[in-house]
Amino acid sequence: MKKALLIIAAAVAGMLAPGVAHAETPPGCASAQQIGATAHVKFGSETAASVKQFAGCGKNWGYVFVWADWAARHDLFHVTAAVATDDNVNHGKVIGRLEQREVWSKAAGTVNRCTRAMGRVALGEDGWGAYSSRRC
Repeated sequence: MKKALLIIAAAVAGMLAPGVAHAETPPGCASAQQIGATAHVKFGSETAASVKQFAGCGKNWGYVFVWADWAARHDLFHVTAAVATDDNVNHGKVIGRLEQREVWSKAAGTVNRCTRAMGRVALGEDGWGAYSSRRC
């Protein structure tokens, strides 16, 4: 029993600790995998967020994760995630809540098209974006 409590306490501490890696799994598709290269949203010389594309279960997702050190220095930001196709349409676009650091797009039925994840971080009217690598 004591060992089980120590394991639970360690797991909870790991979830609360800043900078701890977390699983990246789109909602509703645990088997999805990252496709293509990760992109980074730059805010001047600072990296604000990572942008990744995932595929699985016959769908694509865009994923944006704002880095903790950047978020700690900036207030009132919004994050947008989507899957972009070659015709410049953003599928499954989701705009996160104020200061939400992790945003998934909705599932996009675009697996038979060339796609990239689109991520945007905005501070007021100003915004910076990036696209993951194109995958066909």
